[in-house]
Amino acid sequence: MEKKINEQNLISMSAYIKNAWNLPDTDIKSYSGLTLAYIGDAIYDLVIRTYVVEQGNAPVNKLHKQVVKLVKASAQAQLYHTIQDMLTEEEEAIYKRGRNAKSFTSAKNADIVEYRTATGLEALIGYLYLSGQTSRLLELIHPIFDE
Repeated sequence: MEKKINEQNLISMSAYIKNAWNLPDTDIKSYSGLTLAYIGDAIYDLVIRTYVVEQGNAPVNKLHKQVVKLVKASAQAQLYHTIQDMLTEEEEAIYKRGRNAKSFTSAKNADIVEYRTATGLEALIGYLYLSGQTSRLLELIHPIFDE
């Protein structure tokens, strides 16, 4: 029997981690755009890697090449433009906080506009992850797999 996925039966990994180590509650809105992007980058990468691996066993080099195509800044920027109209006002504000944050690094293979757009998307992913909105996070990432 297939289990229906909804917000109630998804475990928030961030909440689970906080409980496991008795970490204090922090107001997510107090985090900088770059802090949200930092955790969002890791979560985005984890979702993409999970999707690629679950497609079937393959040599690691082949898996890596598939993942790189989906996690590079240009792919993230493209995803943002695809989902832009789906975002709530709050989500758009979080995206803009990440996009407009002053970063001292830049992408090796992307222009500054793509890089900042990708950083904004990562900030949004980080926010959704930390706030336990797993199903919304997956809903927004899903279109990247349609291409």
